[in-house]
Amino acid sequence: MARAILGTAGHIDHGKTALIRALTGVDTDRLPEERARGITIELGFAELTRDGHTRLGVVDVPGHEAFVRTMVAGATGMDIVLLVVAADEGIMPQTVEHLDIVMLLDVPELVVALTKSDVVDDEWLQMVDDDVRILLAETPYSTAPVVATSAASGEGLEALLGELDAAATRAQRRKTDDLARLPVDRVFTVQGTGTVVTGTLWSGSVAAGERVSLLPGGSAARIRGVQVHGRDVARAEAGARAALALAGLDRSVAQRGLTVVNTPGWNETWMLTVRARVLERAPRGIEHNQRVRVHLGTSEVLARCALLQEGPVSPGESGWIQLRLEEPAVARGRDRLVIRSYSPLITLGGGEVAEPAPPKRRSLAPTEIEALERILDGDPTSGVEGVLELAGWEGAPLPEIPVRCGVTPLDAEAGLASLVDTGAMTSGGRAFAARVVADAEGRLSTALAAAHAKEALRPVVGLDRLRTALPKWAHPGLAGAVLERMAADGTIELAEGGARLPGFEPSLDPDQAHACRQLEAIYAEAGLAPPTMAELPDPLRTREDLQELLRYLELRGVVRTLAEGLFIDAGALAEATEAVPRALGGRSGLGPADFREVLPVTRKHLIPLLQYLDGVGVTIRRGEGRDVAPPDGDGVARS
Repeated sequence: MARAILGTAGHIDHGKTALIRALTGVDTDRLPEERARGITIELGFAELTRDGHTRLGVVDVPGHEAFVRTMVAGATGMDIVLLVVAADEGIMPQTVEHLDIVMLLDVPELVVALTKSDVVDDEWLQMVDDDVRILLAETPYSTAPVVATSAASGEGLEALLGELDAAATRAQRRKTDDLARLPVDRVFTVQGTGTVVTGTLWSGSVAAGERVSLLPGGSAARIRGVQVHGRDVARAEAGARAALALAGLDRSVAQRGLTVVNTPGWNETWMLTVRARVLERAPRGIEHNQRVRVHLGTSEVLARCALLQEGPVSPGESGWIQLRLEEPAVARGRDRLVIRSYSPLITLGGGEVAEPAPPKRRSLAPTEIEALERILDGDPTSGVEGVLELAGWEGAPLPEIPVRCGVTPLDAEAGLASLVDTGAMTSGGRAFAARVVADAEGRLSTALAAAHAKEALRPVVGLDRLRTALPKWAHPGLAGAVLERMAADGTIELAEGGARLPGFEPSLDPDQAHACRQLEAIYAEAGLAPPTMAELPDPLRTREDLQELLRYLELRGVVRTLAEGLFIDAGALAEATEAVPRALGGRSGLGPADFREVLPVTRKHLIPLLQYLDGVGVTIRRGEGRDVAPPDGDGVARS
């Protein structure tokens, strides 16, 4: 059974509501004021079942120019538009404006009903038919069927149902494996049930018991129950007109224009980057800083237009703009929106959302335009690539990628996997473009080589130091992830808390080699009573690379660090480590003086030596004294 949303469009008093009543048996004018005045003010809803094979959710919209805002709220979820033109009046201003709106919203299918055909003669009816076809000729609906009907006599209704059936079959099925999104077009309270919101489920599915959020605002609720056209269901799927009973939601925060979502990745936004198109028949274009009304989903938000190109977007032209919203909104990549002038209320054009939550932009570089166009072209891999390019050094959070590029999570996952095969990277819940990863690798390799050249004695370069090679605005986890990837590829080696180029070994120039020989002799002669760095003789004491030289000797096993700024001959230290348990092993409660026979040094060196022995387990500090571990069978201390 095909499921689709059918919406009406057309001028006031052209018989939209009467036609829907004749097709469905439902009077969609439910308000007393509507029935008293004979005009539609609010959205009306019905269901059309065709031979048990096609189920159409019907949205009847107002035709009066004062209610275009309401009309757009209903039109945003349409799969098929039923454009109603009264045969006795023909094309009227709202006929044209409504047609413009459904084109801007990219409604895929259109069927025209010429109503009241029983009150005109054949010649007049043919003239109206011709006028409609001329109007449609330069639109995507040039081949749309035009059916003469009469709600009063029933003439043409069967033919119209057949055309709607065919349009529903052609309409692309909405994906139920997509993210759930329901723009709210109506809110009311039911005694004993609580707050109920209704709308067209644009994508995905929702079920009773699920937790949802209403954006903007982020109010949380639980779905207590789900209905589709008055029938209780366990789950509503994309394309359905659904009513959700929400538990835990304050009625005062629920209103038309909010969006119900049930997954992470959605964010409210104060800006939208849009490829805008101004209607050819619009009285004016879009200029910089112009105040406009933006219709997105079921919401209407005032905004300022920031042009991202030279000069205005003139009638009949397209261009890039950034909408600076006066209230937050919720959008997804490739969403369609309508732009109307602030005053007077005229439809200027519309656009496609390329960035649903962009940074503030003043212009666009060619590479940015290319990335935005990739998002809009609809190909999942291309769209994900565009998102990652625009995310740059910050990367894109994985849950946000399907929202940013407007594809299903599975398509986004497949597209990302394809990009990872060609150089992109995921790490820490984010994805980074191949260009960013390659740039980061280049910067880190260059920084590593420069550090090796400048400090040839250091065996590795600290990771914190390498991270500074990336821009300050790079995501904090990017450098570490790229370094790990480079290590896996064999480009670098990770060791001793740092990184080095493969095969790198610390090296000495002749002057440094001579200084090392001097230091080695000094520490060998000093034994267990070495000088501090400040006590070394000139010119060793004043060398800028003294610390590096001592670290070099330590790596070679010549000296060991005993304390901060204090190194000791490695051989002397090893002998002391064996001598203490051999002479004092098994004794306890020993004070510093008890160790002087084995370690004949002053307190200045004795205390650091004992602290070192504590650290390796030869001695055990207990209160004011120390115990000495007994030697093993070879006379070597246990540690």
